[in-house]
Amino acid sequence: MSAQELPNVVVIMADQMKATASHLYRSRSCKTPALERLARSGVTFRHAYTPQPLCVPARVSLWTARWPHTHGARLNETPMPRGERHAFRLWHEAGYRLGLIGKNHCFEDPDDQALFEVWCEIGHEGLLPGSSPRGMGWVRPETAIGAAHAARAAMPRQAAAVSYAVSDIDPRDASSGLVAAQAEACLERWTGDERPFALWISFPDPHTPYEVPRPYFDAIDQGALEVPPAPDPDDSDLPERTRVLRELLGLDDATDADVRALVATYHAMVGFVDEGVGRILDTLERTGLAERTVVVFCSDHGDFAGEHGMTRKGGAFYDCLVRVPLIVAWPGRVRAGAVDDAPVNLVDVVPTLLELQGLERPAAMQGRPLPTVTDVPTRDATFAEYGAGGPACTRAALAALPQQRGLEAAKATLRWREAEGRRKMVRTQRHKYVTDPMGDVDELYDLELDPHETTNLARRPGHERLIAELRERLLAWSVMTEDARPLPLPPSHPQGLERSRTTT
Repeated sequence: MSAQELPNVVVIMADQMKATASHLYRSRSCKTPALERLARSGVTFRHAYTPQPLCVPARVSLWTARWPHTHGARLNETPMPRGERHAFRLWHEAGYRLGLIGKNHCFEDPDDQALFEVWCEIGHEGLLPGSSPRGMGWVRPETAIGAAHAARAAMPRQAAAVSYAVSDIDPRDASSGLVAAQAEACLERWTGDERPFALWISFPDPHTPYEVPRPYFDAIDQGALEVPPAPDPDDSDLPERTRVLRELLGLDDATDADVRALVATYHAMVGFVDEGVGRILDTLERTGLAERTVVVFCSDHGDFAGEHGMTRKGGAFYDCLVRVPLIVAWPGRVRAGAVDDAPVNLVDVVPTLLELQGLERPAAMQGRPLPTVTDVPTRDATFAEYGAGGPACTRAALAALPQQRGLEAAKATLRWREAEGRRKMVRTQRHKYVTDPMGDVDELYDLELDPHETTNLARRPGHERLIAELRERLLAWSVMTEDARPLPLPPSHPQGLERSRTTT
């Protein structure tokens, strides 16, 4: 099809939003009416997973449709590798105009950033030094934006790992309000242009700092908040890494009131994001763009937000960290109001979009088009990973630090913990299995009987055959994905010419 016939793409991403922070995924306290509205017009995936519960690897995997161990960006300090055939490069070649509004944390190469006609980048504490908007100016005064984010640079501390704030700032200048307004203005600018566009709207919330304007906090029904009981930190079935995280990010020294207020702040930030999603959907409808635009909502990964007795995130594979919201909608072209229960992954998003757009998918992409949205068969497993082969960060190592608990110790060990081990996870319809060839306790959870993942079955009798089967699934996945850049076959080979056209 011609460039004028290609559908637009809007990918709306929340940062560090676990699936169950929305009432679409179980929450009783956090209502997300805009996400519900989007779900009514598209497909909701109940069991979508991140390829790695860490910002940069997850984002690189999303846009390359490849696993972290194949593209190599396995740390927050390893952004999009130079020369990658990621989605935005493919869309640029197809004649799309491109835009980023919000948090980047992915594209640092100047050649990649130059692809974007509109570039309005913001971080968790406001505008980034040295990053000027391109293609359009900020819709709010930069001084007002700076003032609205000032509280995030000097957050109060309620306990060793607890820090939250409720502010009386103008929501128009705050993180999610600003991103939504900027996206509205960009969409209005592009209305009527014959060229298709791909716009990444990337909300920095509900990632830390946990800070939100007061109206959104007051809207949370704290009586309906669910804070599951934390497992015993001395449980011998807990991995060492989980025990370390409990030392760093645990809520044991916080009052019940502070724990509930922190969780309420996190949910209020999700509500702020949801309001922004509603504004974006309103703009698409008001401008007549909705019928020609594929909209995706997702998150890069989750947050403990009170589960397992912790806050923030770390190198674990509990659903609160790896299960993310995922909705795909295109009025008249994607089934409306459908729900898919298959285990799927963020690496499947771009292949799905390319399929809907009728664009060729590079052979190096490892994700597959999503079921229900497209005609592909359903699937019964998905995967995730963490670590880059580094040595373990143990409780004994924490004991040598000036501060052994809380956010200071978490910051001191951050890069160590991001790199440690080579953990792998497989998630089937019912079970989750986690192992690390470099050592630590294996994990096995029955997610039907134990949805909060409090009982590790890996060392209990009667599960040996299941573990062997899941290990075989992990091995097959590892082997099948080890070569992400297959070489083109020579033209003399019967399939060589066709393969050379699709391989990058």
